Amino acid sequence: MSKLTDLPAWKALQSHFFEMKDLHMRDMFDQDAARFDKFSTRMDDILLDFSKNRMTDETFKLLCELARESDVEGWRDQMFAGLEINISEYRPVLHTALRNRGNKPVFVDGEDVMPKVNKVLQQMRYFSERVRGGHWRGYSGHLIKDIINIGIGGSDLGPHVVCDAMKPFAQRGMNVHFVSNIDPTHLTEILKFVQPESTLFIVSSKSFSTQETMMNAHSARDWFVHTTGSEKAVAKHFVAVTSNLNAANEFGVLPENIFEFWDWVGGRYSLWSAIGLPIVLYLGMDHFEELLDGAYAMDEHFTNTPIEKNIPIILALLGVWYNNFFDAQSHGVMAYNQYLRRLPAHLQQLDMESNGKTITRQGERVDYLTGPIIWGETGSNCQHAFFQLLHQGTKPVPADFLVPAKSKDPLGSQHSILLANFLAQTRALMMGKTEAEARKELEESGMAEDKISEVLPHKIFEGNKPTNSIMFEKLDPRTMGSLLAMYEHKVFVQGVIWNINSFDQWGVELGKQLADEISEVLSSREPSEDYDVSTNGLLDYCVSLKFSD
Repeated sequence: MSKLTDLPAWKALQSHFFEMKDLHMRDMFDQDAARFDKFSTRMDDILLDFSKNRMTDETFKLLCELARESDVEGWRDQMFAGLEINISEYRPVLHTALRNRGNKPVFVDGEDVMPKVNKVLQQMRYFSERVRGGHWRGYSGHLIKDIINIGIGGSDLGPHVVCDAMKPFAQRGMNVHFVSNIDPTHLTEILKFVQPESTLFIVSSKSFSTQETMMNAHSARDWFVHTTGSEKAVAKHFVAVTSNLNAANEFGVLPENIFEFWDWVGGRYSLWSAIGLPIVLYLGMDHFEELLDGAYAMDEHFTNTPIEKNIPIILALLGVWYNNFFDAQSHGVMAYNQYLRRLPAHLQQLDMESNGKTITRQGERVDYLTGPIIWGETGSNCQHAFFQLLHQGTKPVPADFLVPAKSKDPLGSQHSILLANFLAQTRALMMGKTEAEARKELEESGMAEDKISEVLPHKIFEGNKPTNSIMFEKLDPRTMGSLLAMYEHKVFVQGVIWNINSFDQWGVELGKQLADEISEVLSSREPSEDYDVSTNGLLDYCVSLKFSD
Protein backbone atom coordinates (compact mmCIF):
# COMPACT_ATOMS: atom_id res chain seq x y z
CA MET A 1 0.00 0.00 0.00
CA SER A 2 1.18 3.51 -0.77
CA LYS A 3 2.03 5.81 2.09
CA LEU A 4 -1.13 7.67 3.13
CA THR A 5 0.29 11.13 2.48
CA ASP A 6 1.42 10.04 -0.99
CA LEU A 7 -2.06 9.03 -2.12
CA PRO A 8 -3.45 11.25 -4.92
CA ALA A 9 -6.65 11.89 -2.96
CA TRP A 10 -4.66 12.96 0.11
CA LYS A 11 -2.60 15.43 -1.90
CA ALA A 12 -5.74 16.74 -3.58
CA LEU A 13 -7.39 17.19 -0.17
CA GLN A 14 -4.37 19.18 1.06
CA SER A 15 -4.68 21.60 -1.85
CA HIS A 16 -8.44 21.72 -1.51
CA PHE A 17 -8.20 22.46 2.23
CA PHE A 18 -6.25 25.65 1.61
CA GLU A 19 -8.80 26.72 -1.00
CA MET A 20 -11.85 26.28 1.22
CA LYS A 21 -10.69 26.43 4.87
CA ASP A 22 -12.03 29.97 5.30
CA LEU A 23 -15.45 29.30 3.77
CA HIS A 24 -18.36 29.62 6.19
CA MET A 25 -21.11 27.05 6.41
CA ARG A 26 -23.83 29.70 6.62
CA ASP A 27 -22.80 30.81 3.12
CA MET A 28 -22.79 27.22 1.90
CA PHE A 29 -26.38 26.80 3.10
CA ASP A 30 -27.43 30.12 1.54
CA GLN A 31 -25.99 29.06 -1.81
CA ASP A 32 -27.33 25.49 -1.91
CA ALA A 33 -30.96 24.76 -1.06
CA ALA A 34 -30.35 21.04 -1.70
CA ARG A 35 -27.54 20.74 0.83
CA PHE A 36 -29.52 18.63 3.32
CA ASP A 37 -30.70 16.23 0.61
CA LYS A 38 -27.16 15.78 -0.71
CA PHE A 39 -25.49 15.42 2.64
CA SER A 40 -27.82 13.13 4.57
CA THR A 41 -28.43 9.40 4.42
CA ARG A 42 -30.48 6.75 6.22
CA MET A 43 -30.30 3.17 7.43
CA ASP A 44 -33.69 1.88 8.63
CA ASP A 45 -34.96 4.70 10.85
CA ILE A 46 -31.49 6.10 11.62
CA LEU A 47 -30.94 9.42 9.86
CA LEU A 48 -27.46 10.90 9.54
CA ASP A 49 -27.45 14.58 8.62
CA PHE A 50 -23.87 15.60 7.87
CA SER A 51 -24.73 18.80 6.03
CA LYS A 52 -23.48 20.96 8.94
CA ASN A 53 -19.87 20.20 8.11
CA ARG A 54 -17.16 22.34 6.58
CA MET A 55 -17.29 20.63 3.24
CA THR A 56 -18.33 21.21 -0.33
CA ASP A 57 -19.30 18.80 -3.08
CA GLU A 58 -15.62 18.65 -4.01
CA THR A 59 -14.60 17.89 -0.40
CA PHE A 60 -16.99 14.97 -0.22
CA LYS A 61 -15.89 13.63 -3.59
CA LEU A 62 -12.21 13.72 -2.57
CA LEU A 63 -12.92 12.09 0.81
CA CYS A 64 -14.74 9.23 -0.91
CA GLU A 65 -11.78 8.86 -3.29
CA LEU A 66 -9.51 8.65 -0.25
CA ALA A 67 -11.60 5.74 1.07
CA ARG A 68 -11.24 3.93 -2.25
CA GLU A 69 -7.52 4.58 -2.58
CA SER A 70 -7.04 3.33 1.00
CA ASP A 71 -8.89 0.13 0.01
CA VAL A 72 -11.48 0.49 2.77
CA GLU A 73 -13.83 -1.86 0.95
CA GLY A 74 -11.12 -4.49 0.49
CA TRP A 75 -10.13 -4.41 4.17
CA ARG A 76 -13.80 -4.54 5.14
CA ASP A 77 -14.27 -7.68 3.07
CA GLN A 78 -11.16 -9.26 4.61
CA MET A 79 -12.51 -8.61 8.11
CA PHE A 80 -15.88 -10.21 7.39
CA ALA A 81 -14.16 -13.15 5.66
CA GLY A 82 -12.16 -13.99 8.78
CA LEU A 83 -8.67 -13.17 7.48
CA GLU A 84 -5.95 -12.34 10.01
CA ILE A 85 -6.21 -8.55 9.83
CA ASN A 86 -5.00 -8.24 13.46
CA ILE A 87 -1.45 -8.51 12.18
CA SER A 88 0.46 -8.12 15.46
CA GLU A 89 -1.48 -10.90 17.21
CA TYR A 90 -2.01 -13.07 14.10
CA ARG A 91 -5.76 -13.23 14.60
CA PRO A 92 -8.90 -12.65 12.61
CA VAL A 93 -11.33 -9.99 13.82
CA LEU A 94 -14.78 -11.53 13.89
CA HIS A 95 -17.05 -9.79 16.35
CA THR A 96 -19.37 -9.50 13.35
CA ALA A 97 -19.77 -13.30 13.38
CA LEU A 98 -21.34 -13.03 16.85
CA ARG A 99 -24.29 -11.12 15.35
CA ASN A 100 -24.38 -12.95 12.03
CA ARG A 101 -28.16 -13.31 11.98
CA GLY A 102 -28.10 -14.63 8.43
CA ASN A 103 -26.05 -17.52 9.84
CA LYS A 104 -23.78 -17.58 6.79
CA PRO A 105 -20.70 -19.76 7.35
CA VAL A 106 -17.72 -17.85 8.76
CA PHE A 107 -14.43 -19.74 8.64
CA VAL A 108 -11.42 -19.50 10.96
CA ASP A 109 -8.57 -21.87 10.11
CA GLY A 110 -10.94 -23.82 7.90
CA GLU A 111 -13.62 -24.25 10.59
CA ASP A 112 -17.05 -22.66 10.42
CA VAL A 113 -17.36 -20.85 13.77
CA MET A 114 -21.12 -20.30 13.54
CA PRO A 115 -22.06 -23.61 15.24
CA LYS A 116 -19.97 -22.55 18.28
CA VAL A 117 -21.52 -19.09 18.29
CA ASN A 118 -25.03 -20.52 18.13
CA LYS A 119 -24.28 -23.04 20.87
CA VAL A 120 -23.23 -20.28 23.28
CA LEU A 121 -26.31 -18.23 22.36
CA GLN A 122 -28.48 -21.25 23.19
CA GLN A 123 -26.62 -21.69 26.49
CA MET A 124 -27.23 -18.03 27.33
CA ARG A 125 -30.93 -18.36 26.57
CA TYR A 126 -31.34 -21.51 28.67
CA PHE A 127 -29.46 -20.06 31.63
CA SER A 128 -31.13 -16.65 31.55
CA GLU A 129 -34.62 -18.11 31.27
CA ARG A 130 -33.95 -20.28 34.32
CA VAL A 131 -32.73 -17.29 36.35
CA ARG A 132 -35.40 -14.86 35.18
CA GLY A 133 -38.13 -17.47 35.48
CA GLY A 134 -37.22 -18.35 39.06
CA HIS A 135 -36.05 -21.90 38.31
CA TRP A 136 -32.45 -21.04 39.18
CA ARG A 137 -32.42 -19.83 42.76
CA GLY A 138 -29.80 -18.98 45.31
CA TYR A 139 -28.41 -21.51 47.78
CA SER A 140 -31.22 -20.80 50.26
CA GLY A 141 -34.03 -20.84 47.71
CA HIS A 142 -34.27 -17.07 47.16
CA LEU A 143 -34.96 -15.61 43.73
CA ILE A 144 -32.03 -13.85 42.08
CA LYS A 145 -32.62 -10.12 42.29
CA ASP A 146 -29.15 -8.66 41.75
CA ILE A 147 -26.63 -9.38 39.01
CA ILE A 148 -23.07 -8.16 39.66
CA ASN A 149 -20.81 -8.19 36.62
CA ILE A 150 -17.10 -8.21 37.47
CA GLY A 151 -14.95 -7.22 34.52
CA ILE A 152 -12.96 -4.33 33.12
CA GLY A 153 -12.52 -2.61 29.77
CA GLY A 154 -14.77 -4.18 27.15
CA SER A 155 -15.99 -6.75 29.66
CA ASP A 156 -17.47 -3.84 31.61
CA LEU A 157 -18.10 -0.88 29.31
CA GLY A 158 -19.93 -2.77 26.55
CA PRO A 159 -22.58 -4.51 28.65
CA HIS A 160 -22.74 -1.50 30.98
CA VAL A 161 -23.71 0.97 28.24
CA VAL A 162 -26.37 -1.40 26.91
CA CYS A 163 -27.90 -2.16 30.31
CA ASP A 164 -28.04 1.55 31.14
CA ALA A 165 -29.52 2.45 27.78
CA MET A 166 -32.09 -0.34 27.78
CA LYS A 167 -33.29 0.05 31.37
CA PRO A 168 -36.95 0.47 30.27
CA PHE A 169 -36.81 -3.08 28.86
CA ALA A 170 -35.43 -4.68 32.04
CA GLN A 171 -37.30 -7.27 34.06
CA ARG A 172 -39.11 -5.70 36.99
CA GLY A 173 -37.35 -6.44 40.27
CA MET A 174 -34.03 -7.29 38.59
CA ASN A 175 -31.02 -5.07 39.24
CA VAL A 176 -27.67 -5.09 37.48
CA HIS A 177 -24.40 -3.69 38.87
CA PHE A 178 -20.95 -3.35 37.32
CA VAL A 179 -17.67 -3.64 39.21
CA SER A 180 -14.53 -2.76 37.26
CA ASN A 181 -12.18 -0.59 39.30
CA ILE A 182 -9.53 -2.30 41.43
CA ASP A 183 -10.13 0.46 43.97
CA PRO A 184 -11.85 -1.59 46.72
CA THR A 185 -14.43 1.16 47.16
CA HIS A 186 -16.13 0.15 43.91
CA LEU A 187 -16.93 -3.38 45.04
CA THR A 188 -17.50 -2.44 48.68
CA GLU A 189 -20.14 0.17 47.91
CA ILE A 190 -22.11 -2.25 45.74
CA LEU A 191 -21.95 -5.10 48.25
CA LYS A 192 -23.54 -2.81 50.85
CA PHE A 193 -26.82 -2.92 48.95
CA VAL A 194 -27.16 -6.61 48.00
CA GLN A 195 -27.89 -9.83 49.86
CA PRO A 196 -25.74 -12.89 49.12
CA GLU A 197 -28.67 -15.29 48.91
CA SER A 198 -30.24 -13.30 46.02
CA THR A 199 -27.11 -12.17 44.18
CA LEU A 200 -25.50 -13.73 41.11
CA PHE A 201 -21.91 -12.81 40.20
CA ILE A 202 -20.61 -12.94 36.63
CA VAL A 203 -16.80 -13.02 36.38
CA SER A 204 -15.91 -11.82 32.88
CA SER A 205 -12.31 -12.25 31.76
CA LYS A 206 -11.12 -13.88 28.56
CA SER A 207 -7.93 -15.14 30.22
CA PHE A 208 -9.37 -15.40 33.75
CA SER A 209 -6.17 -13.72 34.87
CA THR A 210 -6.86 -9.98 34.42
CA GLN A 211 -5.53 -8.47 37.63
CA GLU A 212 -8.35 -6.05 38.43
CA THR A 213 -11.09 -8.52 37.55
CA MET A 214 -9.65 -11.46 39.43
CA MET A 215 -8.84 -9.49 42.58
CA ASN A 216 -12.41 -8.17 42.63
CA ALA A 217 -13.72 -11.67 41.93
CA HIS A 218 -11.77 -13.20 44.79
CA SER A 219 -12.83 -10.40 47.13
CA ALA A 220 -16.47 -10.96 46.14
CA ARG A 221 -16.03 -14.69 46.68
CA ASP A 222 -14.47 -14.11 50.11
CA TRP A 223 -17.35 -11.78 51.05
CA PHE A 224 -19.88 -14.36 49.90
CA VAL A 225 -18.28 -17.27 51.78
CA HIS A 226 -17.77 -15.20 54.93
CA THR A 227 -21.37 -13.93 54.87
CA THR A 228 -23.03 -17.25 54.09
CA GLY A 229 -20.57 -19.55 55.83
CA SER A 230 -20.79 -21.86 52.83
CA GLU A 231 -17.98 -22.65 50.40
CA LYS A 232 -20.25 -25.07 48.59
CA ALA A 233 -22.82 -22.34 47.83
CA VAL A 234 -20.32 -20.53 45.56
CA ALA A 235 -21.40 -22.75 42.66
CA LYS A 236 -24.96 -21.40 42.91
CA HIS A 237 -23.90 -17.76 42.83
CA PHE A 238 -20.86 -17.47 40.53
CA VAL A 239 -20.71 -18.01 36.77
CA ALA A 240 -17.89 -17.14 34.38
CA VAL A 241 -17.40 -15.81 30.88
CA THR A 242 -13.94 -16.84 29.71
CA SER A 243 -11.83 -18.84 27.29
CA ASN A 244 -9.86 -20.31 30.23
CA LEU A 245 -12.25 -23.06 31.29
CA ASN A 246 -9.84 -24.73 33.72
CA ALA A 247 -9.13 -21.55 35.71
CA ALA A 248 -12.84 -20.80 36.04
CA ASN A 249 -13.50 -24.32 37.23
CA GLU A 250 -10.73 -24.02 39.85
CA PHE A 251 -12.35 -20.81 41.07
CA GLY A 252 -15.48 -22.82 41.87
CA VAL A 253 -17.63 -22.32 38.77
CA LEU A 254 -19.32 -25.45 37.50
CA PRO A 255 -18.45 -26.40 33.89
CA GLU A 256 -22.04 -25.95 32.73
CA ASN A 257 -21.97 -22.37 34.04
CA ILE A 258 -18.88 -21.32 32.10
CA PHE A 259 -19.70 -19.33 28.96
CA GLU A 260 -17.02 -19.45 26.31
CA PHE A 261 -15.76 -16.85 23.88
CA TRP A 262 -12.76 -16.87 21.60
CA ASP A 263 -9.51 -15.08 20.87
CA TRP A 264 -10.92 -13.68 17.61
CA VAL A 265 -13.26 -11.55 19.74
CA GLY A 266 -11.52 -8.34 20.83
CA GLY A 267 -12.39 -7.09 24.31
CA ARG A 268 -13.86 -3.78 23.20
CA TYR A 269 -15.98 -5.59 20.62
CA SER A 270 -17.12 -8.38 22.94
CA LEU A 271 -20.55 -7.28 24.18
CA TRP A 272 -22.07 -9.31 21.33
CA SER A 273 -20.57 -12.48 22.80
CA ALA A 274 -21.17 -14.20 26.13
CA ILE A 275 -19.72 -11.01 27.65
CA GLY A 276 -23.27 -9.80 27.02
CA LEU A 277 -24.61 -12.23 29.65
CA PRO A 278 -25.56 -9.42 32.08
CA ILE A 279 -27.54 -7.85 29.24
CA VAL A 280 -29.36 -11.14 28.67
CA LEU A 281 -30.14 -11.61 32.36
CA TYR A 282 -31.30 -8.02 32.77
CA LEU A 283 -33.26 -7.60 29.52
CA GLY A 284 -34.02 -11.14 28.44
CA MET A 285 -32.68 -13.12 25.49
CA ASP A 286 -35.33 -11.86 23.09
CA HIS A 287 -34.19 -8.29 23.59
CA PHE A 288 -30.54 -9.33 23.31
CA GLU A 289 -31.33 -10.93 19.97
CA GLU A 290 -32.99 -7.67 18.88
CA LEU A 291 -29.72 -5.95 19.78
CA LEU A 292 -27.88 -8.47 17.58
CA ASP A 293 -30.44 -7.90 14.80
CA GLY A 294 -29.77 -4.17 14.85
CA ALA A 295 -26.01 -4.67 14.72
CA TYR A 296 -26.41 -7.16 11.86
CA ALA A 297 -28.55 -4.64 9.96
CA MET A 298 -25.72 -2.09 10.28
CA ASP A 299 -23.21 -4.76 9.19
CA GLU A 300 -25.29 -5.35 6.06
CA HIS A 301 -25.53 -1.60 5.43
CA PHE A 302 -21.75 -1.27 5.88
CA THR A 303 -20.96 -4.12 3.50
CA ASN A 304 -23.55 -3.41 0.79
CA THR A 305 -24.02 0.38 0.63
CA PRO A 306 -21.93 2.58 -1.69
CA ILE A 307 -19.39 4.78 0.06
CA GLU A 308 -21.34 7.96 -0.71
CA LYS A 309 -24.35 6.71 1.31
CA ASN A 310 -22.54 4.50 3.83
CA ILE A 311 -23.07 5.90 7.33
CA PRO A 312 -19.98 4.44 9.10
CA ILE A 313 -17.69 5.33 6.20
CA ILE A 314 -19.03 8.89 5.98
CA LEU A 315 -18.55 9.42 9.72
CA ALA A 316 -15.02 8.05 9.45
CA LEU A 317 -14.11 10.26 6.50
CA LEU A 318 -15.38 13.38 8.22
CA GLY A 319 -13.32 12.47 11.27
CA VAL A 320 -10.21 12.14 9.11
CA TRP A 321 -10.99 15.49 7.44
CA TYR A 322 -11.01 17.33 10.77
CA ASN A 323 -8.31 15.31 12.50
CA ASN A 324 -5.75 15.46 9.74
CA PHE A 325 -6.49 18.69 7.90
CA PHE A 326 -8.05 21.02 10.50
CA ASP A 327 -5.81 19.63 13.27
CA ALA A 328 -8.78 18.89 15.52
CA GLN A 329 -7.40 17.01 18.53
CA SER A 330 -10.70 15.74 19.91
CA HIS A 331 -14.18 14.64 18.93
CA GLY A 332 -17.30 15.20 21.03
CA VAL A 333 -20.23 12.83 21.53
CA MET A 334 -23.38 14.59 22.75
CA ALA A 335 -26.24 12.18 23.39
CA TYR A 336 -29.53 13.97 24.01
CA ASN A 337 -30.90 11.02 25.89
CA GLN A 338 -30.28 10.27 29.56
CA TYR A 339 -30.25 6.53 28.93
CA LEU A 340 -27.14 7.01 26.76
CA ARG A 341 -25.09 8.62 29.51
CA ARG A 342 -22.49 5.80 29.37
CA LEU A 343 -22.09 6.00 25.58
CA PRO A 344 -19.10 8.41 25.61
CA ALA A 345 -17.22 6.13 28.03
CA HIS A 346 -17.82 3.10 25.80
CA LEU A 347 -16.76 5.02 22.70
CA GLN A 348 -13.64 6.29 24.44
CA GLN A 349 -12.37 2.75 24.79
CA LEU A 350 -13.60 1.65 21.38
CA ASP A 351 -11.95 4.54 19.55
CA MET A 352 -8.92 5.47 21.65
CA GLU A 353 -7.78 1.91 22.39
CA SER A 354 -8.25 0.99 18.74
CA ASN A 355 -6.68 3.96 16.96
CA GLY A 356 -4.34 5.44 19.58
CA LYS A 357 -1.36 4.16 17.59
CA THR A 358 1.86 5.59 16.16
CA ILE A 359 3.02 2.59 14.09
CA THR A 360 1.72 1.62 10.66
CA ARG A 361 0.88 -1.94 9.66
CA GLN A 362 4.32 -2.04 8.01
CA GLY A 363 6.04 -1.22 11.32
CA GLU A 364 6.95 2.38 10.49
CA ARG A 365 6.21 5.49 12.54
CA VAL A 366 3.35 7.61 11.21
CA ASP A 367 3.98 11.23 10.24
CA TYR A 368 0.35 12.27 10.58
CA LEU A 369 -2.23 12.36 13.35
CA THR A 370 -4.16 9.20 14.18
CA GLY A 371 -6.99 8.71 16.68
CA PRO A 372 -8.60 11.73 18.39
CA ILE A 373 -9.51 12.17 22.03
CA ILE A 374 -13.15 11.11 22.47
CA TRP A 375 -15.24 12.84 25.10
CA GLY A 376 -18.81 13.91 25.74
CA GLU A 377 -21.82 14.15 27.99
CA THR A 378 -25.58 14.00 27.86
CA GLY A 379 -27.64 16.93 26.56
CA SER A 380 -28.85 19.26 27.78
CA ASN A 381 -26.47 19.01 30.78
CA CYS A 382 -23.47 19.64 28.54
CA GLN A 383 -24.91 22.94 27.34
CA HIS A 384 -24.52 24.32 30.85
CA ALA A 385 -21.00 22.96 31.24
CA PHE A 386 -18.52 22.94 28.35
CA PHE A 387 -20.54 24.27 25.42
CA GLN A 388 -19.11 27.74 26.02
CA LEU A 389 -15.82 26.43 24.68
CA LEU A 390 -17.53 24.86 21.67
CA HIS A 391 -19.26 28.12 20.79
CA GLN A 392 -16.55 30.70 21.49
CA GLY A 393 -13.36 28.82 22.35
CA THR A 394 -10.22 28.63 20.26
CA LYS A 395 -10.13 24.86 19.77
CA PRO A 396 -11.91 23.12 16.89
CA VAL A 397 -14.19 20.38 18.26
CA PRO A 398 -16.26 18.45 15.70
CA ALA A 399 -19.06 16.57 17.41
CA ASP A 400 -21.81 13.99 16.98
CA PHE A 401 -25.26 14.86 18.31
CA LEU A 402 -27.62 11.91 18.89
CA VAL A 403 -31.31 12.05 19.79
CA PRO A 404 -34.45 9.89 19.56
CA ALA A 405 -37.49 11.63 18.07
CA LYS A 406 -39.72 9.90 20.63
CA SER A 407 -39.11 9.53 24.35
CA LYS A 408 -39.64 6.38 26.39
CA ASP A 409 -40.69 8.64 29.26
CA PRO A 410 -43.10 11.32 27.98
CA LEU A 411 -43.49 13.97 30.65
CA GLY A 412 -45.40 17.04 29.58
CA SER A 413 -43.50 19.01 26.94
CA GLN A 414 -40.03 18.11 28.23
CA HIS A 415 -38.99 15.91 25.32
CA SER A 416 -40.08 18.58 22.84
CA ILE A 417 -37.88 21.07 24.69
CA LEU A 418 -35.01 18.56 24.59
CA LEU A 419 -35.44 18.24 20.81
CA ALA A 420 -35.57 22.01 20.49
CA ASN A 421 -32.25 22.28 22.33
CA PHE A 422 -30.71 19.58 20.14
CA LEU A 423 -31.75 21.41 16.97
CA ALA A 424 -30.87 24.84 18.32
CA GLN A 425 -27.35 23.88 19.39
CA THR A 426 -26.34 22.35 16.07
CA ARG A 427 -27.75 25.38 14.23
CA ALA A 428 -26.08 27.85 16.60
CA LEU A 429 -22.73 26.10 16.27
CA MET A 430 -23.03 26.24 12.50
CA MET A 431 -24.48 29.75 12.08
CA GLY A 432 -22.84 31.68 14.90
CA LYS A 433 -23.82 35.33 15.34
CA THR A 434 -22.37 38.14 13.24
CA GLU A 435 -21.39 41.57 14.52
CA ALA A 436 -24.38 43.11 12.77
CA GLU A 437 -26.77 40.58 14.34
CA ALA A 438 -25.26 41.12 17.77
CA ARG A 439 -25.43 44.89 17.45
CA LYS A 440 -29.07 44.80 16.36
CA GLU A 441 -29.94 42.57 19.31
CA LEU A 442 -28.26 44.93 21.79
CA GLU A 443 -29.87 48.00 20.24
CA GLU A 444 -33.32 46.43 20.44
CA SER A 445 -32.71 45.68 24.12
CA GLY A 446 -32.38 49.44 24.72
CA MET A 447 -28.71 49.38 25.69
CA ALA A 448 -26.83 52.67 25.46
CA GLU A 449 -24.31 53.06 22.62
CA ASP A 450 -21.28 53.32 24.88
CA LYS A 451 -22.25 50.07 26.59
CA ILE A 452 -22.90 48.41 23.23
CA SER A 453 -19.33 49.20 22.17
CA GLU A 454 -18.01 47.51 25.30
CA VAL A 455 -20.25 44.46 25.17
CA LEU A 456 -20.43 43.87 21.41
CA PRO A 457 -17.19 41.85 20.96
CA HIS A 458 -18.32 39.41 23.65
CA LYS A 459 -21.63 38.75 21.87
CA ILE A 460 -20.14 37.72 18.53
CA PHE A 461 -20.02 33.98 17.68
CA GLU A 462 -17.87 32.86 14.77
CA GLY A 463 -19.97 29.79 14.10
CA ASN A 464 -18.72 27.41 11.41
CA LYS A 465 -18.47 24.66 14.05
CA PRO A 466 -19.07 21.22 12.49
CA THR A 467 -21.59 18.68 13.80
CA ASN A 468 -23.20 15.44 12.68
CA SER A 469 -26.85 14.95 13.65
CA ILE A 470 -27.88 11.34 14.23
CA MET A 471 -31.62 10.96 14.76
CA PHE A 472 -33.79 7.87 15.14
CA GLU A 473 -37.40 7.21 16.04
CA LYS A 474 -36.84 5.69 19.48
CA LEU A 475 -34.11 4.07 21.50
CA ASP A 476 -34.84 0.35 21.59
CA PRO A 477 -32.60 -2.74 21.50
CA ARG A 478 -32.51 -2.95 17.70
CA THR A 479 -31.60 0.71 17.26
CA MET A 480 -29.04 0.48 20.06
CA GLY A 481 -27.38 -2.44 18.30
CA SER A 482 -27.23 -0.48 15.05
CA LEU A 483 -25.71 2.58 16.72
CA LEU A 484 -22.99 0.60 18.48
CA ALA A 485 -22.08 -1.30 15.30
CA MET A 486 -22.06 2.01 13.40
CA TYR A 487 -19.34 3.36 15.67
CA GLU A 488 -17.38 0.09 15.53
CA HIS A 489 -17.24 0.30 11.75
CA LYS A 490 -16.41 4.02 11.81
CA VAL A 491 -13.37 3.30 13.99
CA PHE A 492 -12.35 0.40 11.74
CA VAL A 493 -12.51 2.56 8.60
CA GLN A 494 -10.37 5.27 10.17
CA GLY A 495 -7.80 2.66 11.17
CA VAL A 496 -7.66 1.42 7.58
CA ILE A 497 -7.15 4.95 6.23
CA TRP A 498 -4.44 5.71 8.82
CA ASN A 499 -2.83 2.35 7.94
CA ILE A 500 -2.70 1.16 11.57
CA ASN A 501 -3.83 -2.00 13.34
CA SER A 502 -6.99 -1.08 15.23
CA PHE A 503 -7.19 -4.44 17.01
CA ASP A 504 -4.22 -4.64 19.37
CA GLN A 505 -3.46 -2.63 22.53
CA TRP A 506 0.17 -3.08 23.49
CA GLY A 507 0.22 0.21 25.37
CA VAL A 508 -2.33 -1.21 27.79
CA GLU A 509 -0.14 -4.28 28.27
CA LEU A 510 2.91 -2.16 29.15
CA GLY A 511 1.09 -0.54 32.05
CA LYS A 512 0.00 -3.94 33.34
CA GLN A 513 3.57 -5.27 33.30
CA LEU A 514 4.92 -2.31 35.25
CA ALA A 515 2.07 -2.47 37.75
CA ASP A 516 2.92 -6.12 38.51
CA GLU A 517 6.55 -5.15 39.22
CA ILE A 518 5.72 -2.13 41.35
CA SER A 519 3.11 -3.95 43.42
CA GLU A 520 5.90 -6.19 44.76
CA VAL A 521 7.85 -3.14 45.90
CA LEU A 522 4.77 -1.69 47.60
CA SER A 523 4.37 -4.85 49.66
CA SER A 524 7.86 -4.46 51.12
CA ARG A 525 9.28 -1.98 53.61
CA GLU A 526 12.46 -1.33 51.64
CA PRO A 527 13.25 1.96 49.87
CA SER A 528 13.12 1.65 46.10
CA GLU A 529 16.10 2.16 43.81
CA ASP A 530 14.79 0.30 40.78
CA TYR A 531 13.11 3.11 38.87
CA ASP A 532 13.48 6.78 37.98
CA VAL A 533 13.90 9.24 40.86
CA SER A 534 10.29 10.40 40.61
CA THR A 535 8.81 6.90 40.77
CA ASN A 536 11.26 5.91 43.52
CA GLY A 537 10.35 8.98 45.55
CA LEU A 538 6.62 8.34 45.20
CA LEU A 539 7.08 4.68 46.09
CA ASP A 540 9.05 5.54 49.21
CA TYR A 541 6.37 8.01 50.27
CA CYS A 542 3.62 5.41 49.76
CA VAL A 543 5.53 2.79 51.73
CA SER A 544 6.26 5.20 54.58
CA LEU A 545 2.55 6.02 54.92
CA LYS A 546 1.41 2.45 54.45
CA PHE A 547 3.52 1.17 57.34
CA SER A 548 3.28 4.29 59.52
CA ASP A 549 0.77 2.62 61.84
